[in-house]
Amino acid sequence: MTQASSRRGGITGRIILGLVCGLPVGLYLGADAAVLGEIGKLVIQAIKLAAAPLLIFTVIGAVLSTRVSARDGARMGFFCGVNAVIALAIGMLLSNLIKPGLRLAAAAGYDGGGEAALAAAAGQKLGLASFLGNFVPPSLVQPFADNAILPLVIMSLAFGLALRKLKDKGEDVAGVEKAVAVLRRAMETLLSWIIQAAPLAVFGVVASSIGKYGLSPLKGLAAYVAVGLLGLILHPLIVYQGWLVAYVRMPLRRFWQEARGPLIYAMGANSSLATLPLTLQALDNLGVSKASSALGACVGTNLNNDGIILYEAMAVLFVAQAHGLHLSAGRQLSAAFSCLIAAMGIAGVPEAGFISLSLVLAAVGLPVELLPLLLSVDWILARARSVVNVLGDMMISILIDRAAGRRLT
Repeated sequence: MTQASSRRGGITGRIILGLVCGLPVGLYLGADAAVLGEIGKLVIQAIKLAAAPLLIFTVIGAVLSTRVSARDGARMGFFCGVNAVIALAIGMLLSNLIKPGLRLAAAAGYDGGGEAALAAAAGQKLGLASFLGNFVPPSLVQPFADNAILPLVIMSLAFGLALRKLKDKGEDVAGVEKAVAVLRRAMETLLSWIIQAAPLAVFGVVASSIGKYGLSPLKGLAAYVAVGLLGLILHPLIVYQGWLVAYVRMPLRRFWQEARGPLIYAMGANSSLATLPLTLQALDNLGVSKASSALGACVGTNLNNDGIILYEAMAVLFVAQAHGLHLSAGRQLSAAFSCLIAAMGIAGVPEAGFISLSLVLAAVGLPVELLPLLLSVDWILARARSVVNVLGDMMISILIDRAAGRRLT
């Protein structure tokens, strides 16, 4: 096991320990444990602070360093887009039908972040004009102050494309490209430090919640995990197998036989990036060309994150339901679009799905006070997200190969 995967395994164990220790402490202290919940709020605030710059440097770096032909880029974008839209639909459909957040809301009158947070979220309106207005911020500082991912990504794309244009004209932008790469790694390192405080945050929030509401919130968390896992199981079974049968004409048994190794490793390492060597080997065994494998599994990894997208779509509605909020079709559309943007820019970092969820909630005006409690069980969903992301990388590579007219051998 690599050093990175060893650290991920260690943090998972400490998160579980924080959850286990928080239960008796909350039961013992009762209402006095409320002060421990402030630890979780500080950790979530730190995550939001570091996530936005990471998003910027990742997008700029990807545009600067990647050269893809228009035809292959269009193929990859089409297949990624179709899979992502279906992942969003599955996540939101399950949350709308099953409404797992209501089970947490019903737990002894659980209010998530208090009346002030609820009032702030409920007071926000979303119309077409305000939605389109998010594309162009009133100032360069505003998106950073609001942690608004949509204008941040648009600004980053514009700046990256401008630099790319200069690079294609022969301008020397190597210094800028290197600086962006270094800053991105620095932000990844900073986020990894912040994540190390996650077990302490879980301990504090679990103790605070149990002290205030008893064991009732655990029922809501169980529903949250169950719905998330259901969606992450349905997506590969329906979408990926549908592509294989109807379009690629590949025997399902053959695909799953080769995919088994990468999936087991992804579940243990909790990272699609760490699993990449095994993913490429499996694609090679399936007869996928090196060009398609590199494009789908390496270049396209920032676009192809169905596991994160589906999870975020489900979790956003869960948080809204837990706060007693009904999101209109417009608000859900805005949330869906934010999920796509956040998953595209934040992939490849530790706990990527959970980190990007904090940005999505802020983008659609929902309170983030519930996030530390969700973090206590995220180690389960994180592994399922990684498995789906690895399957997605394999599927996009296979689809690109099939669309290019190459015959799998």
